This record gives sequence, structure tokens and C-alpha cells, in this order.
Amino acid sequence: MQIELINTGAELLVGRVLNTHQQWLCRQLTDLGYEVSRQVCVPDEGRQIQAAVGEALQRADLVITTGGLGPTSDDLTRECIAQMLGRKLVLHPATLTRIEQFFAERHRALPAHVQVQAMIPEGALVFPNANGTAPGLAMEAGPGKRLILLPGPPRELRPMFLESVVPLLRREFPPGSPFLCRTIKTTGLGESVVEEKIAAALQPLAGEGLEVAYCARVGEVDVRLAARGDKAGALLTEGLSRVERLLGRAIFGTGDDTLESVLIGLLTRRQETVAVAESCTGGFLAHRLTNVPGSSAVFLGGVVAYSNRVKQDLLGVRAETLRQQGAVSEGVAREMAEGARRLLGADYALAVTGIAGPGGGTPDKPVGTAFIALSEEKDTTVLLQYSPVDRETFKFAISQRALDFLREALEPRP
Repeated sequence: MQIELINTGAELLVGRVLNTHQQWLCRQLTDLGYEVSRQVCVPDEGRQIQAAVGEALQRADLVITTGGLGPTSDDLTRECIAQMLGRKLVLHPATLTRIEQFFAERHRALPAHVQVQAMIPEGALVFPNANGTAPGLAMEAGPGKRLILLPGPPRELRPMFLESVVPLLRREFPPGSPFLCRTIKTTGLGESVVEEKIAAALQPLAGEGLEVAYCARVGEVDVRLAARGDKAGALLTEGLSRVERLLGRAIFGTGDDTLESVLIGLLTRRQETVAVAESCTGGFLAHRLTNVPGSSAVFLGGVVAYSNRVKQDLLGVRAETLRQQGAVSEGVAREMAEGARRLLGADYALAVTGIAGPGGGTPDKPVGTAFIALSEEKDTTVLLQYSPVDRETFKFAISQRALDFLREALEPRP
């Protein structure tokens, strides 16, 4: 079955809003055993919406659109699709009642123009919206053709897709053959190095139908293995075994794991705690750790010591160390970590200090230089990391290496 996605919205084309729909919907559809063959983005303009949908329906069995179902003047998808298919817009009483209840529950007046969202193409199946006012819609668009219209806000689209669209797909478009997909998450190795380590071992399995793909992000590389048909389970099991053997400790998780969630899990199981002292990352380490539910059991807190005075007054960094080695140095990182562990009473403390740029570098310590320290009861270890990238990427890359530094200490070597 061929599936195409059409995202509508001028805000997506001018770069003001990140298009997360394509990634999220493709991920969900792939995990369900479907393939998306094409994805396009068009502005909120009637003729372009109609042209994109019309062309997609010539190729695909299922076309999914996002956006353009709201009450404002640039929400044109509902009306354009109805016009293209030659269907009248008719009032859907249950949706109107739901819209009225939505505003009443929030003690807000009901604007008259909001009621346009209760007008649906004649004969369309309505998906209720539990998180907003615009319903989703599904309708036939020719022999063997199905068109699904979803609202634009992610907090409305995602639950609607899972609760209403997935059952419809399973009922009307059951996957033709078994499909299995697994993602292995790695850190500390570049994409080309990961491929070099595993490609030869996976080649014989690829000949039998195992699909191998790589996805690189800052500080991480995903290895995606997929297989179809009756041999899918065996192929995937063998592929995973080979990847795990060859990549070893570079693997930190699978699926939707993040490095911080894995780390919080390790600390929780060990009943140990961590604190952080941050200079160049400006609190980003603490931010990542506290994004994980349950982190309060093991993350005690942190100090953002951006100035030398704060490094001295709160963390006990010695003036002599700052004077002799500079704020970005092994000695300062060491004393920051030890000060944080002592101050907050943690089993472990991570500290980072570096030069994010674009200025501030020297021949000895160029922009991108950072020192990461890990302090525990028995010792404090410091490593030098070099990431000559923009400030935002630098902060993520250094936080990634710091978190993995702690993971390496917590996970026993085989």
C-alpha cells in the first residue's frame, strides 16, 4: 500500500515552526508495518492544497493531510477538499455540541466563527478531538482511495492518530506481511565508524532481506534494523545479536531510550545519586536529567557556576587554580566536581567547563575545548573533549559526553 503525507501551513515553509508531523507520523506508520512513499509541504492556499492532494491520490492508496482544519481564515483544507471531491459541507451536530462544551468547560465565550469546525464534507467519518475543537476526518476519494484529514497542533494530532486512525488502518488496510523494526542507540562513535564496524557482519543478512539504516545526530548514531515476512523475527534477532557484539559499550539503549533516561534508570537501580556543576553548558545537564520522570529520586541538584566568583564561593574552587590554570582547565573541572559532590552530598558529581565560542579561544585552548570531570568517593577523573561547533550544538555535545562519562562508570565492563 502506498501512503503519502501532505503537511499544510505557511509557517512550516518560512521556517518559523519545525515540521514534526513528518517524522512522528512516518515513525508511527513504519512501526505499524506501513511505508510512506512521499511527503510534501504546501502553504495555506486553496489551489496548492487541491493540487497536492489530487496528485497524491493518483499515486497513493492513502493520503493523510495535517493542518488547515481550524476556525481562522487560513484554515482552508476542509473546504478545499470538499470542493475538490464535489461534496457539500454539512453540519455535524455532535461536533458542534462538543465545541460548545469545550468552551463552556473553560468558562470562555464561544466565538461564532469557531462553529465552522462543525461543518464537515458530506459522508465523512468524524474523528473526535479530545484536546481541541477541530475534528479529524476520513473519507473515500475514489475506488480504493482513502483520504484522512488531521488537525495541525501536535497535542491534538497525535492522540487522534493513535486512538482513531490506527484502528481504522488496521481494519481497512491490514499490513500484507509481518513487519518488524528495531532501533539500536549508540553514542561516542561517528556514523561512518558505526557502519564500518557492523556492515560486513550484516551483509549476509541483508541478502536474506534484513534492512539496515543509519541516522546520525549530535553525539548519537541510531542503527535501524527491519525485516518483513515469515523470516522477520529470526533475521532481526540475529541482526541485533551481531550489532550488540560488535558495538558493545557504544550502545546505550534501544527504541525511544535517551541517554539521560538510561542514566536515571541505572542510578535508580543502584540506589545512588548524582549532582552537577556546570559552567559552559549553563544548566543543560540538569535540564536533561530532570526531563526524565522519576529523576527526583536520584538527581539531587546542581550549580550553574558561570563566573569565577561563583566557582569559588559555592564550589570551593581555589583562586590559585583559577589563576594558574584558567577557568577552562583540568584543575578547575576537578575542583568543581568535588565541590558539587561535597556541597550536595551526592554519590557522583559531574562538572563541565569549556569555551563555547564564537570568541574566547586561544592557541592552547581553541573554541570548542571543554573539560569534563566525574567525582566519586574513590577518585575524580577528568577528560578533555573538543567540539568546535556552534554554541547550542556545543552545549548538547558536551552534555552528551558528560552523561556518557557517568554511564561508563556505572556500567561494569564485560
